[in-house]
Amino acid sequence: MRFRFFLSVVVLSAFVGVMANIGYTYLTSDRPNSEELKFKKFLDNDWEFSLKQNPIFASLIGDDRYADKISSNAAEEFENNKIYEISALDQIKSIDYKKLNNADQLNYRLIKLSYETSVEGRKYPSYLMRLNQRGGVQDYYDIGNRLNFSSKDDYENWFKRIESFSQNIKNSLQNNKIGLDLGYTQPKLVSLAVSEQISAILEKEIDEHPYLSIFYSAQDVMPENEANLLIQRVKNLIENEINPAYEDLNNFLINEYIPNSRNSIGISDVPNGREWYEYLARYHTTTKLTPDEIHEIGLEEVARIRSEMEAVIESVGWKGDFQSFLEFLRTDPRFYYDTGDELLKAYRAMSKKIDAFMPTLFKKFPRAPYGVIPIPMESAPYTTTAYYNAPSDGRPGYYYANLYKPETRPKYEIPVLSVHEAVPGHHHQIALAQELENVPMFRKYLSFTSFVEGWGLYSEQLGESMGLYDDPYDKFGQLTYDMWRAIRLVVDTGIHYKGWSREEAENLFIENTAKTPLDISNEIDRYIAWPGQALAYKIGQLKIIELRDKAMSELGDKFDIRDFHDHILSFGSIPLNILEEKVEEFIEVRK
Repeated sequence: MRFRFFLSVVVLSAFVGVMANIGYTYLTSDRPNSEELKFKKFLDNDWEFSLKQNPIFASLIGDDRYADKISSNAAEEFENNKIYEISALDQIKSIDYKKLNNADQLNYRLIKLSYETSVEGRKYPSYLMRLNQRGGVQDYYDIGNRLNFSSKDDYENWFKRIESFSQNIKNSLQNNKIGLDLGYTQPKLVSLAVSEQISAILEKEIDEHPYLSIFYSAQDVMPENEANLLIQRVKNLIENEINPAYEDLNNFLINEYIPNSRNSIGISDVPNGREWYEYLARYHTTTKLTPDEIHEIGLEEVARIRSEMEAVIESVGWKGDFQSFLEFLRTDPRFYYDTGDELLKAYRAMSKKIDAFMPTLFKKFPRAPYGVIPIPMESAPYTTTAYYNAPSDGRPGYYYANLYKPETRPKYEIPVLSVHEAVPGHHHQIALAQELENVPMFRKYLSFTSFVEGWGLYSEQLGESMGLYDDPYDKFGQLTYDMWRAIRLVVDTGIHYKGWSREEAENLFIENTAKTPLDISNEIDRYIAWPGQALAYKIGQLKIIELRDKAMSELGDKFDIRDFHDHILSFGSIPLNILEEKVEEFIEVRK
């Protein structure tokens, strides 16, 4: 359970960590000592092993040595990775940290923390709990949309990958049978959503099958007759392997898994679930905060943000109470577009507006561009309002906007979503990390959720200095999103540690945010499926704000927000305790 790496901020499960590339060079001592050489050799070997284990990631960052391979989700693979991680941690501990140069000491701390946390997480059988509506065996085809197809070999390699993937669908069936026997099941509502997604695939006519769609472009790089033959091979594969595997899995879900899985929604109801959740809270926040402490922080933040929201309501002269104002925002047509096309144009226009303000907040910018595109309609009904995918193999980063039911996507969310998902949020931070120089490759893709999502939430407040929230309704939208993340602390810990019902979680949202019922429903289902991940946002944001305010206070006129931002992003993704150390260094140098 390595700290996850930059592929997709939302789409990839936080249970998965990946590394890949051909190797790296980075500056170390002019004349490296034996421990530095030993450490570099370990990182080289570890990188290569991780590459073989995660061939899709290798492809995404331009390494084609394993372009026809996929990762296995078999139970044996989980155990093999556990053995490797224990061995890797032993190798790391055998290196004398004190004999490393300053740069390698940071690399050492990060790789050691990653493995320590992963080995601890192996106590919990996460491979039995991977079935969820946020992504998995039911939407593997979507990975193809992120790969490059510029030659015949690219299409042949993808064919081999989906051919191999039919075994992963079968493995999922076996894993979930074991999970059912041992009491490690997803809640019924999660499994029902997965079953609906699989059913949607099976109901497609063969010519409209999602696993076939990519191959229709094959004639762009090969003779038409060869492309047609390839398409026929894919159809045969779908009919003889992929669909039958999905049918077996879906029949098991409908007839055995769902009827016999749990009605409860918290992970505390699986074996060792409370202990597991305590681990997940530490894992996602990179702190030692307990679920109870996080719950209390959430309640305090809800109260603080609620008072700011009420001040905005008063400023617009609203005569009713808080709930009537929220209902007004949810239902008045002035706050919604009629079509998805209009909504997409608004997202794109907002992103261009934000781009112009970036030099007021930063001096350093990434080379990789980003685009704004729709979330695929196959998954849009089941996912959140927006998400981001990082640049890969020459492709730009993409800010995905949900255009499903535009009448439920309020205009006042557009500014705050855009600063979070694109710039100065995820795209700016992640693209800069990928372009780090003179560091081991793992540093470019390492992703501590509390840092990545904490930065995204911190970026939402930066919209204030850009004038994005001058309209009081847009300001209320920003506060709604801040409230949303505060409520996450309360709801996630409530569901997974304190026995909350789904209704209790919904009520906290309804009472304190203007988010639509569809958004609230999707969000709560997300927390149920991904225990602990939602804790990272607000915990990370609060730490960044605390450190920024400390730097401002101690440096006075010497403080430049652009220098501060560039500094904290210059290390890639790091845990919050190391971030605090780096800000202390920033203060001391500028003093």
